[in-house]
Amino acid sequence: MIYDELKQLEIKGKPIHVGASGTGWMGSGFVAQMASVPGMELVVLVDADIGAARNAFLAAGIPAVDIVEATSLGKAEDAVRAGKRVITGDMALASQIKSIDVVTDVTPSPASGAEMAYQAIQHGKDVVLINIEADVTVGRELKRIAREAGVIYTVSSGDEPGCLMELYDFVRTLGFEVIVIGKGKNNPLNPKATPETVAESARRANKDAYQTASYVDGSKTMFEMTCAANATGCRPMQRGMVGPEANLDSVSQIFALEEDGGITKSPDTVDFVQGTAMAGGVFVTVRVRNQRIREDLQYLKVGSGKYFTFFRPYHLWFIEAPISIARAHLYKQTTLVPLDKPVAESMTVAKRLLKTGEQLDGFGGYTFHGVMDTAAEARRLNALPTGLAPGATIVHDVQEGDIVTWDDVILDEESTIVKLRRHQDQR
Repeated sequence: MIYDELKQLEIKGKPIHVGASGTGWMGSGFVAQMASVPGMELVVLVDADIGAARNAFLAAGIPAVDIVEATSLGKAEDAVRAGKRVITGDMALASQIKSIDVVTDVTPSPASGAEMAYQAIQHGKDVVLINIEADVTVGRELKRIAREAGVIYTVSSGDEPGCLMELYDFVRTLGFEVIVIGKGKNNPLNPKATPETVAESARRANKDAYQTASYVDGSKTMFEMTCAANATGCRPMQRGMVGPEANLDSVSQIFALEEDGGITKSPDTVDFVQGTAMAGGVFVTVRVRNQRIREDLQYLKVGSGKYFTFFRPYHLWFIEAPISIARAHLYKQTTLVPLDKPVAESMTVAKRLLKTGEQLDGFGGYTFHGVMDTAAEARRLNALPTGLAPGATIVHDVQEGDIVTWDDVILDEESTIVKLRRHQDQR
């Protein structure tokens, strides 16, 4: 068992050493969680805000005298050997330290995730991303170069795609026919949400307004389901998916195939549901052909009829990620990786008129939101991947509601994420 193996590493004084980037809401939470995981230590924390990195370690109970700021490899190596925790603004540094076993990025920034993962792979480190946005944008290329380097690349469990992948593997292993995979959205969909419109709800939840708006405007859901689609081969029924209101009593029939009175056109579809009953969970709806198994599932209160929905009622964000890290290091197992051929894409859509010379802001901001479609349709439309939108400069006016194309923007061609995406698309 994973716990037993981690405890043995702890007893031997040889814990798994982890390097991470990000000290925002997710990153600081990950630091706090790692403090209680046996046989595993977060020894390097990367963030441009050194003070935030220091505070994250302090809040997790690390004494101030054991936190060392380092800008050079020698100082960082010495600190880790002495049992200290290193904070740095240099992403490459975490990957260069010999004793680091696994590297992760705990941010919603595709650029940060791509940079951290690329540096890790170049230095022979396994990568377990807690960043689905980076995977959606350049995951296939990261997987390719990791394979060539002989290291692991995977997305972690905890966010909906990783949890959904585990549930998907469960039902497929049992031989069930998958009809729809998906998640329960935590709030009603409003593609025009901005930090201003969600300010009060963000304040009540003690969350960043941009982050909250990215949930409400659907950008986060589109990233999540695109990530799941590209790992499973399941496809959206339509642009943006359907997102019906559903609960555990109705979801199976809603997502039944059209021939059986549902809305689903074909098996292996990805979607989401709205409403409080399934919010925060992940589900897989299956069709069961064997009458005996149908009766047994009904007796076990899974549902009734021909369609059944397996539902996990929660996902635990970064809190679950250490399990994926342990699996990657101990067993060389991945949690979620994209298929070699793309299935879906999250495309950039203008929230308002975008004028020439404007710079796009971040996810959940005032200028754009993401919407999912098939990869083939995104290519046909020359749609700009949502993961490349932040910081892009508009060079042609784009009307409200229109898809932003590659030709409508100038990107930083020297950035790691743009280079990776160019290589990925060429392949």
